[in-house]
Amino acid sequence: MISCSLCDADQETLLWTDSRCRVVLVNEPEYSGYCRVIWHEHIKEMTDLAESDRAHLMQIVFRVEQILREIMHPEKINLASLGNQVPHVHWHIIPRFTDDAHFPDPVWAARKRDSKSDGLDRAVLTQRLRQSFADMLN
Repeated sequence: MISCSLCDADQETLLWTDSRCRVVLVNEPEYSGYCRVIWHEHIKEMTDLAESDRAHLMQIVFRVEQILREIMHPEKINLASLGNQVPHVHWHIIPRFTDDAHFPDPVWAARKRDSKSDGLDRAVLTQRLRQSFADMLN
C-alpha cells in the first residue's frame, strides 16, 4: 500500500465531501483561506478522469473559488494542479493578497517579505465556508 499525503492528511479541515471528491481547508497559517479539492481515487492526471468527472471536479473548484472571493475579497485567487510530488488529482485554491509573503509570485516561490496575520478566525472561516458550500449545492 502506497502512503499518500492527500489521503493521510491530518492537518486539514474537511469542509465538504461527496462520493467523488472532497474540499479541505489547508492548515497554512499564512494563507488562511487556502483550500484543496481532492479526488478520492488515486488518479494521476485530469485526462484519466471521465469527462463527466472532470466537469464535476472543476465545478467544485470554481465554487470554492467563488466562495473564497465572496468571503475574503482577495486581490487574486491562484488555482493550481501540479501533482509532481503527489501524483493524485487535486487542485489548490489559494486567496492572494498584495501583502502576503510571496505576492505576486506563487506561494511556493522564495519569500519576498514577512507576512502579517490576516486576522481571520479559522473557526469562523471554516463555518462560513461550510455554510456557503451547503447553500450553493442545495
